[in-house]
Amino acid sequence: MSDTAATGDGFNPRLIAGVVVIGIIAFIALWALIALGPQLSSGNDGGGHALSKGAPGYAGIVDLVERAGANVELRRRVEPAAYEDYTQLTILTPTARTRPEEMKELLAAQGDAPVLVVLPKWAAGVVPGQAPKPGWVSGGLAVLPPARLLPEEYFGKVRVGRAKSAKGNARGRVGGREIRLTGPRQLHTITGEVLDPLITAADGSAILARVHEGDRYILADPDLINNLAFSTREKAATAASLIDAIAEDADADGLAFDLTLNGFGGQRSLLRFAFVPPFIGITLCLIATGLLALWQAWMRFGPALKPRRAIPVSKAALIANSADLIKQARRELDGADAFVKSQRIAIARRLHAPGGLDDEATDRWIDRHLDAGSESFSSLARRLPLARNTHEFLEGAQALHDIRKDLLRDS
Repeated sequence: MSDTAATGDGFNPRLIAGVVVIGIIAFIALWALIALGPQLSSGNDGGGHALSKGAPGYAGIVDLVERAGANVELRRRVEPAAYEDYTQLTILTPTARTRPEEMKELLAAQGDAPVLVVLPKWAAGVVPGQAPKPGWVSGGLAVLPPARLLPEEYFGKVRVGRAKSAKGNARGRVGGREIRLTGPRQLHTITGEVLDPLITAADGSAILARVHEGDRYILADPDLINNLAFSTREKAATAASLIDAIAEDADADGLAFDLTLNGFGGQRSLLRFAFVPPFIGITLCLIATGLLALWQAWMRFGPALKPRRAIPVSKAALIANSADLIKQARRELDGADAFVKSQRIAIARRLHAPGGLDDEATDRWIDRHLDAGSESFSSLARRLPLARNTHEFLEGAQALHDIRKDLLRDS
């Protein structure tokens, strides 16, 4: 194996940095889309709501009443529509899959404010490759909506059905004006004990009704105001006139189309607050702090440290390791004789002692070179091997070392 292969990092730092950066950006973008997805969506999905340009949608009536000068709001939150000097007619467009709890929540939030519930009619879908334009539906089937969409505590017991005959014009009086409508095929109607019919079909069944007490309205057939009603100029004008008449009857100053029932709500949440003012500034600061911390962890301060040897190569290291081994074995006192001998040989060799002297004679010869009044080398040499503990041993060894240092003038 070559040295390059043995010492290589094994990866490209730039590649890893790119992967980390892309991962961070993707993570932040994912949570931003989760928080703001419903508000960023165009809503042109062919559904039955105010953002849809498909046949079941209400984008046409929204655009028409706005052009006529009406105040129109597309509401993405559950909130009341009545203020001190301004009242909105809230228009609910539930689907067949809407839960009764969602309807009750919205109705409870409106309080005494006027509400118009437009019941669903079409089970429409988009077949890939068959829709004439983006957002349009490929086909649909008219089905009766479930009665559970209308909570009994607000509308009483309501039954939904079809008119016996769709021929002829539907008529009624709403907001002090006469309304005449051309009924579509498969006209849906409603009946209820607490409902007052405002517009009836040719057979007398109610198409638009109002609750006895309170400004709560039900429109049984959405084809009177949805995008299907814009097939002709006359139907479009009639749809706008119907909405205006209901708002006039409810004494409303504007319209509010609810989008929460269709999945386009922007409810309050900590995740959403992190990406909208004024908290977006804190989020950006946290992101910048994280990137700086990542950059600091990535960058090196100086060259990379090379791994050190477990046992350094030097005499000092050898001595230190040997001393540590003796200490761990608790054999310090066993080295007294060897220490005395090493000191004796070193002094005798440096001072050129006569040859043929034994240990005692050598100690006496060394004593003659010491200053008067100092402790003799011979006495320390006899006392050190008799040390009873490490304290006495270190004291005697230090004294011998001092004698050697004084005689040989070294450390």
